[in-house]
Amino acid sequence: MATQLESSLHISDLILQASPIVQLVMLILLLASLFSWYLIAKLYMSYKKAQADDEHFQKIFWSGAELNTLYNNAQLNSKRTGLEDIFYQGLGEFLKLKKLNAPAAQSIEGTERILRVGLSRDQGHLENGLGALASIGSVAPYIGLFGTVWGIMNAFIGLAEVDQVTLATVAPGIAEALIATAIGLFAAIPAVLAFNHYTAKSETVYSDRALFAEEMVALLQRQSVGATQDND
Repeated sequence: MATQLESSLHISDLILQASPIVQLVMLILLLASLFSWYLIAKLYMSYKKAQADDEHFQKIFWSGAELNTLYNNAQLNSKRTGLEDIFYQGLGEFLKLKKLNAPAAQSIEGTERILRVGLSRDQGHLENGLGALASIGSVAPYIGLFGTVWGIMNAFIGLAEVDQVTLATVAPGIAEALIATAIGLFAAIPAVLAFNHYTAKSETVYSDRALFAEEMVALLQRQSVGATQDND
């Protein structure tokens, strides 16, 4: 009897013998888990590249390179992202306003505005996928719970047709129902951990970029003041 019960409770058999609704729940959760791992890998590569590119650009920027040279190089790079793109957009606006003979204060204000827009836009691209991870992490356990409730309900309905209730008659139905919850947690836990991890990374990247934007504005402001004093 024990051997028969152990054989009947094999996980693969329970999944194959589960009701269509429970199987559908398991399939949805499996697809959600695969999608979350795809997003985790994509975010890992995106953040790794973003931090490497930002560090590389900052080294060049603070090495004493001419701003116009950096601007021309960024203009030639159609795939610029991160700090290089933020720098390009900000300095481009500053040069446009300077060409129109706008007051120094107005040029700085316009540059700051474009830098904020650039920061937000690049951050949005970088964080693409975090929302989906949050949804999987919050919804997957409830989908699994739905499958569990449905499976247990079917198991108890089946007991009504049995004259004598034993562990062998109850265990398979309950076990197949609990598998749905297990798969739901399997999908949710990595998604939640990844969401928290990359949210923290996102805040770090944004802080570093915002600090760079402030330093860039201060540099342009000093140059504007120096140019004004030279003209006087």
